[in-house]
Amino acid sequence: MTIRLIGKLAAGAAMIALMAGAAKAAEQVEVLHWWTSGGEAAALNVLKENLAKQGIGWKDMPVAGGAGSAAMTALRARVTAGDPPTAVQLLGFDLRDWSEMGVAANLDDLAAKEGWDKVIPAALQAFSKYDGHWIAAPVNIHSTNWLWLNKAAFDKAGGKQPTNMDELFTMLDAFKAQGITALAHGGVPWQDGTLWEAVVLSVGGPDFYKKAVLDADPTALSGDTMKKVFDDMSKLRTYFDPNFSGREWNLSTALVIEGKAGAQEMGDWSKGEWLRAKKTPGTDFVCMRFPGTQGSVLFNADQFMMFDVGEEQKAAQMKMASAVEDPAFQIAFNTVKGSVPARTDISDEKFDDCAKKGMKDLAEASSKGTLMGSLAHGYAQPAAVKEAMLDVITQHLNGQLTTDAALKRLPEAVAAAK
Repeated sequence: MTIRLIGKLAAGAAMIALMAGAAKAAEQVEVLHWWTSGGEAAALNVLKENLAKQGIGWKDMPVAGGAGSAAMTALRARVTAGDPPTAVQLLGFDLRDWSEMGVAANLDDLAAKEGWDKVIPAALQAFSKYDGHWIAAPVNIHSTNWLWLNKAAFDKAGGKQPTNMDELFTMLDAFKAQGITALAHGGVPWQDGTLWEAVVLSVGGPDFYKKAVLDADPTALSGDTMKKVFDDMSKLRTYFDPNFSGREWNLSTALVIEGKAGAQEMGDWSKGEWLRAKKTPGTDFVCMRFPGTQGSVLFNADQFMMFDVGEEQKAAQMKMASAVEDPAFQIAFNTVKGSVPARTDISDEKFDDCAKKGMKDLAEASSKGTLMGSLAHGYAQPAAVKEAMLDVITQHLNGQLTTDAALKRLPEAVAAAK
């Protein structure tokens, strides 16, 4: 009898453990992402902790090196095997590409319940939805047309913010005269493209940006305005230091933080590096729109696309999507990341001066129709076209193509990639 009782107790304990394990497995999300730098990892921890408070486990699937082929290869293998992650960090046209495969979860009920349509900008919804259905939860909105200045060097250069390319060159000359690198830049294609798209917007204005970058119009890509863009890029190249080739963006940011460089053109994720270095906007550094682009915002938004997973995982998946759009999380995350909330209904009270400007600029651009996708970060063109354009831009910047050759090659490259 004792043996039988012990057997029953053991079986019962095993069943309880099995049920507990199943419940635990059900309340877990597996997330593929590439947030591996210091500021990025700190921002991601905000989401992990938010979900942990709800009893939801987090299984990390980090892929270092940015949103490149390694991340997509890993994802493709999982999806092909019928075992996709709960959520994947994706950008722009990649969201559409994966949705076309029929592997996206449907977030419509959650989005309707929480009113996402009313608070997420239309330009962003164009990627957060596929075929009219919500498939992703946007985490933030980054913008790429920023210029970051070392305040001490800026003050020494006269303290006047440049409003066009000529005034920018004058300021960069003043930095050069101080014996520091005028413009910190990392020579990799996406960074070259980030700088190029800001110059396109500055030289041509928003209508030209739409025609040349969003529409990839061959006339715009090869005309006189684009010639000025490439000529200005050649001149900007003269302000780089000799060691720029292949340098990571955060190392260029560090040069400006340390006063070894005067300026950096980069998206607002670089602000996270300044904040981690205990620097204060307005006191230690200046954030301004790239000269000539005030009134327009080139955006890049991190989004978590939800994949179609088994029923036992959907509850945790929906909790994660809801947690991403929760205003408290949007504030906590974006104050660490350097970006601004993906929602337009959030107070700027807890944000620093640069973020306050970013939020104001975003609202203005969204209302004017000048909130436009970044080419370098996948929100302007599909991957094949983007890579073709970046290839020409990088070759030109490195002196492998003359301006005339680049004007000929750019529309050819776009046509071949389509």
